[in-house]
Amino acid sequence: MDTKLTLKLDKLVIDQAKEYASTQKRSLSRIIETYLKSLINRKNLIDEDDIKISPFVKSMVTGINIPADLDYKTEILNHLEEKHK
Repeated sequence: MDTKLTLKLDKLVIDQAKEYASTQKRSLSRIIETYLKSLINRKNLIDEDDIKISPFVKSMVTGINIPADLDYKTEILNHLEEKHK
């Protein structure tokens, strides 16, 4: 069951978050809900200690978000064209 929640946030953060949500074609509420669920699930995984992530795998985290509509073939082609000019 959905319940309403009121938050106080910086106006610039809200504006940028709405812009991001729009580009992702998702509601800001759904994005925040998904984020909160990921925090809860991460805590549960840590508490349960069922999954151990090696330091090597943890070191691979870049924090870079790759767009869902990225055409990787075009990106590779552009990179190779620049590289071999």
